[in-house]
Amino acid sequence: MRVVIAPDSFKGSLSAERVAEALAVGWGRERPTDDVRTVPLADGGEGTCAVLAAAHPDALSCPVTVTGPDGRPVRAAWLLLPDGTAVVELAAASGLPLMARPDALAATTRGTGELIAAALAHPDTRRLLVALGGSASTDGGAGALQALGVRLRDADGRDLPPGGGHLRRLAEVDLAGLPPLPPDGAACLVDVTAPLLGPSGAASQFGPQKGATPDQVGQLDTGLRRLAEVLGASPDRPGAGAAGGTGYGLAAAWGATLVPGAPTVADAAGLPAALSAADLVVTGEGRFDAQSGQGKIVGYVLRAAADHGVDAHLVAGQVAARLPVPVVESVDLSVLAGSTEAAIGRAGHWLTEAGRRLAGQVRWPLDATPAR
Repeated sequence: MRVVIAPDSFKGSLSAERVAEALAVGWGRERPTDDVRTVPLADGGEGTCAVLAAAHPDALSCPVTVTGPDGRPVRAAWLLLPDGTAVVELAAASGLPLMARPDALAATTRGTGELIAAALAHPDTRRLLVALGGSASTDGGAGALQALGVRLRDADGRDLPPGGGHLRRLAEVDLAGLPPLPPDGAACLVDVTAPLLGPSGAASQFGPQKGATPDQVGQLDTGLRRLAEVLGASPDRPGAGAAGGTGYGLAAAWGATLVPGAPTVADAAGLPAALSAADLVVTGEGRFDAQSGQGKIVGYVLRAAADHGVDAHLVAGQVAARLPVPVVESVDLSVLAGSTEAAIGRAGHWLTEAGRRLAGQVRWPLDATPAR
């Protein structure tokens, strides 16, 4: 049987590549003669560069020291694919785990802009993908734009300091220093459909995760609203609120496009070709919930499997939502291990066991006796 194992990472536990490897090992213990192919995936947020590097062994990783989200230098890397696509991952330069402590008003995306600038300077770069997700800031991409040469000034003509907390004072945006897009354009990969503003926007929906108090959420939303007023582009487009509004800033000021991350990364990783030759797919993520079908990789894989007529199996650290029809079998690691803590503590072990158990439940060919 031809099996494709295509999971997302298990956030805070294992990368998508290690998840796929563990599931494949377990599957092989039960069904050693199956043709198993691993296709680790990401939804356009954290882990995107690692996934694309695994899919393209000839890709070039380019390390750069950039400004972290709290102003301290961090070492990050962007990825150059063989076709000239440069991939910048916001989380690597401006991610929440890089903060010494949360600072919702002052955190900046400047390091992401510095990574973009480094990618643009490479002579082989023809296209840019910016993976949005996991950000520490809610600055509307202001820091990234400033790193690219944009001037954001207050009413007195002074440049705004870093952070979304200062956007309320924005009076003028000078785009004269902004470099042109690469020859084949730039796309922002988004894993959410949130608009920029309002109750479901960047500040209200994601600000608290970054340490914002209710009062600070209001300040940040006001700042993003001011940014939208000055730039003039609609803040209502789905995905504009991704990464604290960075998607909005790069699209409105620079002309980058906003595209769903899951299908873009899946295509680049070779998932469609793998599914076209598959009999069964196994996907998974740390927590399967109501959000899993809304821009997340697992929901995309399940839909793609259905489109290809391929049976789908699911493994999750925790299953917290009703399973959709395409799922034939599922494994909840927290149940398998006895608790969520146990599942996280030995994630590799329990993923291997989950792979073995799923393989043991498969009947193939259809008239065969079920495996033990």
